Amino acid sequence: MTMTVEDMKKLSPDGCQIIDIRSEMELSYGKIPGAVHIKQDALYGNEYIDRSGKPVIICCSRGEFSVEAAEKLREEGVNAFSLEGGYRAWLMDAINEPAARVSAEDVEMSLRKKFKKNIWCRFTKALNMYELIKPGDRIAVCISGGKDSMLMAKCFQELKRHNKFEFDVKYLVMDPGYSPDNRRIIEENAKNLNIPIEIFESQIFDSVFNIEKSPCYLCARMRRGHLYTFAKQLGCNKIALGHHYDDVIETILMGMLYGAQVQTMMPKLHSTNFEGMELIRPLYLVREDDIKAWRDYNNLHFIQCACKFTDTCVSCDNEENQSKRIEIKNLIKTLKKTNPLVESHIFKSVENVCLDTVIAYKKNGEKISFLDHYDDE
Repeated sequence: MTMTVEDMKKLSPDGCQIIDIRSEMELSYGKIPGAVHIKQDALYGNEYIDRSGKPVIICCSRGEFSVEAAEKLREEGVNAFSLEGGYRAWLMDAINEPAARVSAEDVEMSLRKKFKKNIWCRFTKALNMYELIKPGDRIAVCISGGKDSMLMAKCFQELKRHNKFEFDVKYLVMDPGYSPDNRRIIEENAKNLNIPIEIFESQIFDSVFNIEKSPCYLCARMRRGHLYTFAKQLGCNKIALGHHYDDVIETILMGMLYGAQVQTMMPKLHSTNFEGMELIRPLYLVREDDIKAWRDYNNLHFIQCACKFTDTCVSCDNEENQSKRIEIKNLIKTLKKTNPLVESHIFKSVENVCLDTVIAYKKNGEKISFLDHYDDE
């Protein structure tokens, strides 16, 4: 049994129960208001499932996994329905709802007032601290369609209104083979937020779909290469990506625990394959929770994953990708309970490396051991 988004909207909040069975990573991109998160394997026999006879609506990403879940719950006597089209269908409806739409002016005002301290000031602090923008720069702001890149675009628009020196900005969206719904969501959001995007196409998703080993990693590398290429064609000397503070500290821990190395996601770096090009990360000091708060305060809804194969491609939710990052997120949350400063300590750990107290390190690709200079002391 299925239920459409339109039918669900006719029900009062108290007249149904909405259960979201997506992963924690998917939930971080947004959820239906009032929905309860329960993992699919924890649904059956769960005491929190309403068994009074009111509709229990099961939501997954696209309405595929929720069908089986609803059928099994019905066998338990629950009046369960699968949400047709899943969260993606609800998202499309929410974006197209004029009454719920917040104006671009209101979104911009929220950056100047409510989120000035936690987002705008941290954005400008990163620009100044790491010298991310210089006079004469032509920057390609790369928009994937998610909350981070859309916020970054709005911050750049605000910066252009107050810039102290001349620089230019292009807002780029690469379509690597989006599903029609994904592309439409990106276009609608850009239109509503008054972001003048330029879209160029590639077929990267199709190229990596049949790759068995690390397809998501390969996809990311190929997408970055295409972004550099197109940005350079437009005369840009920098590309800006929407990685934030939490991405940085999670990357530091993942490198230590899974890669046996100490490294970080740099605020800027020179491209090794595209001469004269740089990559910058202007949201480097902005916390993810603040980005989510900005999104929810303005009633904005963004795509969770650009890949059109998300529900059918095992690489999008396997141990190599999402689960390890979720594990790191949960580890940081646990550590924070006893050490409230743990996040800033992780971040600063790569600023306070003392080479006199490490066994070995690499410089320009060459490994240098403490033994190389031990007898010189």
